[in-house]
Amino acid sequence: MKKLNCIIVDDEPIAREIIQTYLEKFPEIHLVASCNSAMEAFPFLQNNSIDLLFLDIQMPEVTGLSFAKLLKGNTKIIFTTAYREYAVDGFDLQAVDYLLKPISFERFLQAIQKIQKEFSEKKTIQKPTENNQNILENSIFIRVDRKMQKILLDDILFIESLSDYIKIHCTNQVLITRDTIKNIESKLPNHLFLKVHRSFIIAISKIESYTKEYLEINNKAIPISRNYRKDVLELLER
Repeated sequence: MKKLNCIIVDDEPIAREIIQTYLEKFPEIHLVASCNSAMEAFPFLQNNSIDLLFLDIQMPEVTGLSFAKLLKGNTKIIFTTAYREYAVDGFDLQAVDYLLKPISFERFLQAIQKIQKEFSEKKTIQKPTENNQNILENSIFIRVDRKMQKILLDDILFIESLSDYIKIHCTNQVLITRDTIKNIESKLPNHLFLKVHRSFIIAISKIESYTKEYLEINNKAIPISRNYRKDVLELLER
């Protein structure tokens, strides 16, 4: 794990000293500043890349909760306070942990382990390679039999809505999933697929023939509803 830049913001000198002493036992965490107020810390955070913030809640001028709402970027927060009643508010702000004063080293260690795990997991998530990206762009995943199954877009003929279920007709199989046609439509590129009826989405390249009332794919007639007819015919006749 890379070295994490850390800052302490607390109006109590003793509280800052305790955290600083604890941090000395973790060489992978680099304390770059110790501030006695949010007002002092704010310009520092604007001009420096900080991974971790130990933040007191009850402070004069600007409270820790108000300060946390102003923060942008990926800085992780561990709240430190003597007041248990702020815990819910703290976690609502996606804090990694909430330490009650006086903070024991054992409890501090648990918070550090959470941070280490979070940054370790973040590191393992890599950007897709060009080949992997192509795979992602050319396929979708749907839930079938309690697992997520990949379907290549090129294999899809058409999609049919049956109340709470969706039937995906592919070249070699028909898959059924509990979903809505609206949700499936949002996953499909609109230059490859076209909704022709409230219950049907078709793969444009798989159309074999059409009239004003229906089109054929794999020898199946798929209705074109009145609401979609104009857009469908404009696309097919241009």
